[in-house]
Amino acid sequence: MPNIHINFLAVLIAVIANFILGFIWYTPLFGKAWGKEMKFDMTKKPPASAMIKGMVFMVIGNFFMAYVFAHNIAAWDPTSWGQAPSPMSPTGNAFMAAIFTWLGFFLPTDLGTVAWEMKSWKFFFINTGYHLVSLVLVALILLNMH
Repeated sequence: MPNIHINFLAVLIAVIANFILGFIWYTPLFGKAWGKEMKFDMTKKPPASAMIKGMVFMVIGNFFMAYVFAHNIAAWDPTSWGQAPSPMSPTGNAFMAAIFTWLGFFLPTDLGTVAWEMKSWKFFFINTGYHLVSLVLVALILLNMH
């Protein structure tokens, strides 16, 4: 059995950093384009209750993503199994974990929005870009605070 240790401080910092990234990504960077692709009325501000609900759900989702990602990274760490450490740097491991998680789990789901939900490629690239950058950010925090 592997000896899996999760650094909860790293998970907490990853949740906060990912929340900030989501705000920046979907507000000043791509907010208008994303809102247009979602067919939102960009002249109306959403009610505060909807914004609070969205933020709470985002924090909960960020926690689950960071915690499960930390667990998966630890499960694949050779030292968790009593083996010699990986010759790759923590930064290299972070990029590999992020890219392969994105390729296997996020990219297929994001492609499904184009195929089945009839979303545009612009919408796809905004969301899948966020998912990739988010995973890289979280992995860098988790692996560099290991």
